[in-house]
Amino acid sequence: MRILVADAFPKERLDDFRALGLEVDHQPTVSVADLPAAAREARILVVRGKQVTGEVFAGAPALSLVVRAGAGVNTIDVGAASRRGVYVANCPGQNSIAVAELAIGLLVALDRRIPDNVALLRAGKWDKKTFSEAEGLFGRTLGIAGVGSIGREVVRRAQALGMRIVAWSRSLDDAAAKQLGVERASDLVELARRSDVLSVHLPLSKETRGAISRSVLEALRPGAIFLNTARAEVVDQEALLELARAGRIRVGTDVFAGEPEKGQAEFQSELGKLPNVYGTHHIGASTAQAQDAIARETVRIVASFLRTGRVPSCVNVARKTPARARLVIRHFDKVGVLANVLGLIREAGINVEEVQNTVFEEAQAASCSIDLDESPPPELLERIRARRDEILFVDKVEL
Repeated sequence: MRILVADAFPKERLDDFRALGLEVDHQPTVSVADLPAAAREARILVVRGKQVTGEVFAGAPALSLVVRAGAGVNTIDVGAASRRGVYVANCPGQNSIAVAELAIGLLVALDRRIPDNVALLRAGKWDKKTFSEAEGLFGRTLGIAGVGSIGREVVRRAQALGMRIVAWSRSLDDAAAKQLGVERASDLVELARRSDVLSVHLPLSKETRGAISRSVLEALRPGAIFLNTARAEVVDQEALLELARAGRIRVGTDVFAGEPEKGQAEFQSELGKLPNVYGTHHIGASTAQAQDAIARETVRIVASFLRTGRVPSCVNVARKTPARARLVIRHFDKVGVLANVLGLIREAGINVEEVQNTVFEEAQAASCSIDLDESPPPELLERIRARRDEILFVDKVEL
């Protein structure tokens, strides 16, 4: 079984794949355009930041699992994967500390203007007067948009700095906020209005795209700090550039619109050129600690898939199928029993949505639940019950 690893990956973890009996094809520099051809014979595909288009799934009939060695799956055409019956999994939470560390680093750098200090000193100039005008962070209010695993790590570190924390998340209620030791804002505009610093930790989805809107950014007080170590797409980039260019806010960002696909490339960003904007090169998860944790989690997902058929952290298995009824069938554990049952269901023109079969000790009997897209008529139940040499019991449950 062939696994294609289409991005940089630790050698030790590649050896872990080999230990699972996989034929490892490591192509860290393969381009997005060449990925469909490279993946044609692969059963498993592992990527970090590389885009996986629908063309990859259309041209790789054996492909059964794609693992994003990272937190999001916005670079993968999940819809195309689902239509081909391909599992898509990611590695949430493994890079949380690394991203939180960068967010706090950007915050301190903006407050104390550390990059400007360094640049001026390297230019042979001394300006203690100008750089002594920092406000300081103790007692100031940090707004957290999104309190998933990364947001919570930022909260812990900001609390250690003595900052007051206000947070917003769709799932955050008063009880959860109290447990975290934060205050809760009712919406993003209120969060921005109450914040000296606003830090974004929202995953990218159709619900969060553009969530940090112009009205949210304009609610920040003049001179406030805005941090984004999530995704560029969750922020109104036009409004962000306008407010930063006007000197209305200071910005620390690890993500940019139109980032290069390659790790090294020419890149012109109007936002990144502004003197009150400190930008990094989408390196939030790029620490040795985080990358090793993500790689180990990727190996764990692949191992589970190979050994049990289960895919941890799968993002595209339906939480609820169109099933309207369930057949519960206790049967003898013999060759052809379920094939005969499924044949009768097919003859009735009913679609099977999900099947789960449990075998009891001694392997003499089993219980199978079969979810159907419509309720089976009484005559179908009687035809199944009539197979007394195979069937022990049949029941129907409306869903």
